[in-house]
Amino acid sequence: MSSVFIDSLFKDNLVGTIINIALLILCLYPVIGAFFWFSGSLSYRFFKTHKRDDDWEIIPVDRQPLITIMIPAHNEEIMIEETITYLFEELNYTNFEVLVMDDGSTDKTGEILAQLRERYPRLRTVKILKNKGKAHAFNIGMYFAKGEYILSNDADTIPEPDALMKYMNFFMRDKDMNTSAVTANMDVQNRTKIIGKAQTVEFSSIVGVIKRSQTAVNDSMYAYSGANTLYKKDFLIDVGGFRQNRATEDISIAWDHQMIGAVPRFAPNIVFHMNVPESIKELYHQRKRWAQGGTEVWLTNIKKFLFHPIKHRYQMSMFIDSTLSILWSFFFMITTVIFAIAMLVFLFTGNYERLFHGFVMSFIFVSFEIIAGFMQLLAALILDHHAAKLKYVIFAPLYMLFFWMVNPITVVMTFIPAVKTIFGFGSGTWKSPERTKMQK
Repeated sequence: MSSVFIDSLFKDNLVGTIINIALLILCLYPVIGAFFWFSGSLSYRFFKTHKRDDDWEIIPVDRQPLITIMIPAHNEEIMIEETITYLFEELNYTNFEVLVMDDGSTDKTGEILAQLRERYPRLRTVKILKNKGKAHAFNIGMYFAKGEYILSNDADTIPEPDALMKYMNFFMRDKDMNTSAVTANMDVQNRTKIIGKAQTVEFSSIVGVIKRSQTAVNDSMYAYSGANTLYKKDFLIDVGGFRQNRATEDISIAWDHQMIGAVPRFAPNIVFHMNVPESIKELYHQRKRWAQGGTEVWLTNIKKFLFHPIKHRYQMSMFIDSTLSILWSFFFMITTVIFAIAMLVFLFTGNYERLFHGFVMSFIFVSFEIIAGFMQLLAALILDHHAAKLKYVIFAPLYMLFFWMVNPITVVMTFIPAVKTIFGFGSGTWKSPERTKMQK
């Protein structure tokens, strides 16, 4: 009888210990994650940096592989002419074509493209009658693309003049034969509003720290940048193209490539200039799409990691972090609601000591998060573009207070739609965000 009691007590203690450890990990996840990205970016800087980041060679015209710059366009009359004109007149690369997939546009996009074709013989267009999404447009474009390399280029993004030359330096050697894609460094160009300045800090954090850390750990990458990635066409065909029913084609294709053993590359020395949302509404819709896309790839691949962990060991860190991120989002939302209810109860029952204690503890915890996050952001701004963006560090508090709150909310809000997508009820139909002219 006593042995049964002892076994039961041991099991209870074991379960309780496991639960406490799990809760502690979830509580500390943002802090640990920030320090991990911080240390990972330093590892990339001192141990992983390849000379091609700073020292790249000019490829003679007779040795330049053909690149197809593919632009999916849905109602892009504001931006399309400016973008295409820039590509043909500013890029320091000769052997390329531009292929525009007119995805069911109902504005003047088609008329503008017809005029541009007369001006630029290397411009080709494909008219898709019904809008079925960016991934669908890419998949159609793959079969019309003449190049052995395909650059995804959004209608509102422009690469630096040497971008194509730098891209190809990542595919030139024998050791690069397993490189599936190279993704570049995003730079926010519409910084006239505070929300744009804050996203400048954010993109430096994502690109400058997280992608460097992922590359430093085991050459993994959560997501390509959909607006500025050069794909080797053969690897797109190997995974069956882009998943057309996913919210984010760039996240899903990155995971698909790595699950077959292909290697993604990050090129911080290649700069793309892009527009970002300038309203809270547009920003929220963008983040919902990103969050849903991240959850979809996690759900798509969870069985592979659980049943074949050794086979996918090099991508395991990516899976673990995605798992913790999703669990923490739910944990954050649930504990926030519980905390708010408890504080209201203490307030209305006159238990001011517990009320004060609750605020002090939350203040201490948030302070640790802010310190860890600030270190991550500071490292990002120093590493990115040789500290050229350091002046935007004053907008870091806005990023940490607002954007960190948006991420768990969007993960929770899009979890059910992501599950529906996995069961075949997803749609890739898209709508272009509000566009503005590129800043000179």
